[in-house]
Amino acid sequence: MLREAEVERAHEKEAFMSLQDLEAKSELKQLVDTFSNLGDEKRIKDQMSLFDISGVEQLEETFSGFIANVTRLFHMNGQQVVDIDGDSATGISYCQVKLVTEEDGKEFITDSSIRYNDEYVQRDGRWLIKTRISHFLINDKRPLGS
Repeated sequence: MLREAEVERAHEKEAFMSLQDLEAKSELKQLVDTFSNLGDEKRIKDQMSLFDISGVEQLEETFSGFIANVTRLFHMNGQQVVDIDGDSATGISYCQVKLVTEEDGKEFITDSSIRYNDEYVQRDGRWLIKTRISHFLINDKRPLGS
């Protein structure tokens, strides 16, 4: 009888942990999508609030410089796989990014396929990006409309 009770408690604990993992995965997907949405709106300062790093000012300067000549941009997030370990997690996510720039009176589009290797940390109940490494798998620049 005692053994059955222990097994039942273990199953309840697994179910509870699974629910916690599902909630964390949902929150991490929301984090990644929010990062992209803010990027589309060029809200770089707001993007910085999604990071848990020192040197946010330098990162903001880098991001702002990168999109300085971009007139329009579009992110489409794809699959995301995360491994959660308490208040930290790692993840891989894929994103399709289109950047429109103007050069000599002509518009160009850069179409990038990116894989992000992320590390996340939970602070005060909120998931944040600790590190993000971008791998540009495909990068195609061409005149817009061609």
